[in-house]
Amino acid sequence: RDAGRIAPEAFPTLAELLLAVWTGDAPEDAFNALTLRAGLRWREVDVLRTYANYAAQIGAVPTRLAPARALVRYPEVARLLIRLFHARFDPAGTAAAGEWDALWGEFVRALEGVGSLADDRALRRLGNLVGATVRTNYFRNGAADPTRRSGGVPYISVKVRSADMEELKRSRLLYEVYVHSARMEGIHLRGAPVSRGGIRWSDRPDDFRTEILGLVTTQVVKNATIVPSGSKGGFITRRVYADRDEMGREAAEQYRTLMRGLLDVTDNLVDGRVVHPEGVVRHDGDDPYLVVAADKGTAHLSDTANAVAAEYGFWLGDAFASGGSQGYDHKKEGITARGAWECVKRHFREMGKDIQSEPFTVAGIGDMSGDVFGNGMLLSRQIRLVAAFDHRHIFLDPNPDPATSFAERERMFALPRSSWEDYDRSLLSPGGMIVPRASKEVRLNPEVRAALGIDESVESVDGEGLIRAVLKAPVELLWNGGIGTYVKSPTETHADAGDTTNDPVRINADELRCQVVGEGGNLGFTQKGRIHYARRGGRINTDALDNSAGVDMSDHEVNLKILLNAVVGSGQMDEDGRNRLLESMTDDVSHLVLRNNVGQSLAVSLDEARSQEALDDFVALITALERDGRVDRNAEGLPTTDTMHEVAQSGAGLTRPTLSVLLAHAKLYAKSNLLASALPDDPATESYLVEYFPAPAVETAGVERLRAHRLRREIVTTELVNDLVNLMGSSFLHRVARDTGSDLASVARAWLIASRISGAAEIRADLDRAEGRFPTATVYRWGLGLARVLEATTHWVLANVPADLPTPATIEELRGGLARLRGDFASTVTGEDRRVFEERLAEVVGLGVERALAERLITLRFLPQLLDVLRIARDGGTDAVATAQAYYLVAERFGMAEVRQALRRVAGDDSWDRRHAAALAEDVTRAQREIVQAVLAGSAEGRGVDGALEEFTRRHAREVQAYRALLEELRADERAPLSAWALATRALQAVAAGG
Repeated sequence: RDAGRIAPEAFPTLAELLLAVWTGDAPEDAFNALTLRAGLRWREVDVLRTYANYAAQIGAVPTRLAPARALVRYPEVARLLIRLFHARFDPAGTAAAGEWDALWGEFVRALEGVGSLADDRALRRLGNLVGATVRTNYFRNGAADPTRRSGGVPYISVKVRSADMEELKRSRLLYEVYVHSARMEGIHLRGAPVSRGGIRWSDRPDDFRTEILGLVTTQVVKNATIVPSGSKGGFITRRVYADRDEMGREAAEQYRTLMRGLLDVTDNLVDGRVVHPEGVVRHDGDDPYLVVAADKGTAHLSDTANAVAAEYGFWLGDAFASGGSQGYDHKKEGITARGAWECVKRHFREMGKDIQSEPFTVAGIGDMSGDVFGNGMLLSRQIRLVAAFDHRHIFLDPNPDPATSFAERERMFALPRSSWEDYDRSLLSPGGMIVPRASKEVRLNPEVRAALGIDESVESVDGEGLIRAVLKAPVELLWNGGIGTYVKSPTETHADAGDTTNDPVRINADELRCQVVGEGGNLGFTQKGRIHYARRGGRINTDALDNSAGVDMSDHEVNLKILLNAVVGSGQMDEDGRNRLLESMTDDVSHLVLRNNVGQSLAVSLDEARSQEALDDFVALITALERDGRVDRNAEGLPTTDTMHEVAQSGAGLTRPTLSVLLAHAKLYAKSNLLASALPDDPATESYLVEYFPAPAVETAGVERLRAHRLRREIVTTELVNDLVNLMGSSFLHRVARDTGSDLASVARAWLIASRISGAAEIRADLDRAEGRFPTATVYRWGLGLARVLEATTHWVLANVPADLPTPATIEELRGGLARLRGDFASTVTGEDRRVFEERLAEVVGLGVERALAERLITLRFLPQLLDVLRIARDGGTDAVATAQAYYLVAERFGMAEVRQALRRVAGDDSWDRRHAAALAEDVTRAQREIVQAVLAGSAEGRGVDGALEEFTRRHAREVQAYRALLEELRADERAPLSAWALATRALQAVAAGG
């Protein structure tokens, strides 16, 4: 109709557009008007469409149409945006910094002519996105035809630095890659250069990035225990097919598009050198690490992803997407369920129950065809599964026989496909039934009412009501192996749960009657729901902690393949040999992975005890993390200052869900600090690299290839941090760094020395074996005691070992000196120290601990003192054993052990008093050291230690008499405060100064 008004020179551009729309390369939408209004080619229009759609996903514009309308109204701004894009990314004509600034100034001036605030905001956000973009694939095929095709149509990917875009800063992520075509949209979010996480097929076209953002936050926390940080990706398809198979093929095709879009803007490694993608102008550093994993809707596409990686010759090969045909099969290994089960076993062990040998009742979310639910329900033959549900059916077996029901679940799990409908109804206990979830009415019988705790007056419920009853069932374990959010806090709305599908069946945490929750599935509870349940006495961690084994196994697979691919590349092994070796190490990898689940669940239990005794340490950690922008209290469900005050007043300590989150963030905080230091390169840390891999892989690859591993530093750092934080707790590094003025890396090095010289690894192995043999509380007390000794030893190392001394040599020297002293300790220690030693030794031996182990445990308590003995002997050139005898003789004569014990006792719960008491204890140690040095100097004159001590006491009789009088006064006053014992410490210092 308006053809007469179209300038002839616009006809070719218009014809290109019409052809693109007709072939499906371009969508038919409002953006196409820019071909005529702004004189842009349709591919340039697609650039603006890409940014506009991405802007809508991140919430920078209210709708997709808002920027389209603004661009059509102000075509000169549209042209400027394209000029900015070309100036920043066209390899043939990238602008210098000054030219870019001038062009940006022209863009800003053009915005002054925009009359509407809404239009100004939309256009400005598009400009901001261009400026925040660091890479694009648009020019990979050259300026003449800047087109990449996948899934039958062209696609564009843009990589955006989150910190450069206001709307993205709060996510605290590193990069986002957005991929766009006429048939799909996709996103990939990641927290660090080395990150991993799943890619899902989303069913939320309008806000799929919001879905992925929620998941990546959890993934970052979950990945705290493995080498990479968290990432997450997702995509939607524009075409919808009624036929399921055809829809599946379309999803697979657009999944490939997302993979290509990501690899287009990712560096490669060739012969160890970073190779940048052709035609991609980079505004960031080298970035060659990209791995993906399966997620909802993509579990079968790992080989598809690896085939795309092969197209690009990507250096990771089939490590790009773990779990493919030559990777570890998570369902076959049941690794996610097994990891969560370790956490469940700990909950019950702390209750005094062994669920591997004693029957227990379970309600579940899922069915036997599922990986996590199915494997989980086969991990103990004592399970009495009374109820379960999935998206199709509700299963009820009010009084199951453990052996019979186990065998039937095992049969169902082996089926290619199954649902609860496949359960042999003849094996159900009286009153048992299997009903559709969508049932309008389910008649209840007495057995079901009793099993689910439903009032006798209730005769029937609908399917949704029955599911709510299953969730509320008075069972010992609620096992979540399904998809969906089913429990929230009473203070939250259903909208807060972010899962509209399950709004009708969701319950509040105060309605739960189970004793323990195992979170094999993701997002089953809101975090506030977990905390509310835990506050009421329920035992629960977080999904990120419970089900971390899956991502942990995938990460081991990736790092093993990186290592072994180097062996294949050298010709030492072919790919078939590599695959056989990988398969042969399956059990070894599983063991390494499950060790992390055991360690993390133990860490939370130890921190649970610590938070009851020293809550202020955790308050300080949360405050520091928040100050550094590492946590958002509200988003993470962390307690406010007021809530912390209430917790302190009650003496309850923090909940396990809160401590699980803190554990993860403490590890992330430590990893980032240690990676920025030289500690991962310290030869003393190499054992962490070796022990990360199964022994057959180490033997095959050799130490030199291990050292050349692309992620060597990251592996070392991760393993060191796990080792340290799992024992010492979340607050240790922050607390010691604060109290000593040291950086985190120095504290970690000092702890490493302390751990190695004390033989902590062997003692921890003994404690692991003690679980189940001794009361859990007793084993935990030993673990906390070991941690306290290592903390004191860490302080000693920081104060006495210069940072420039080689760490391995320092460890060897101190370990050798300690070995002799510890061997003679029982015959050396005297006075109050000896009484404490013998009392503790008798207590531990009385529990049934072998005497050799008991002596090792109790002697460890005196490790900082023995190190002081070594220092005195070294400085004075005296025999170490003779020095130890003098050390304990001085302690006995001056009641120093008694003073130290009193300082610990009167410090109480106040953090300032505890810190004051710790400083006073150091003063006592310093005074003891100075007196011993004086006595040893006197003994060298021929008087012997006893004579020299008598001479010292006579020579400083006034100071000694004043000290002893004060000590007697304090002994008579059981209520003497810390300030009074501080006077005693000062008097002791006066004695030492006199020497």
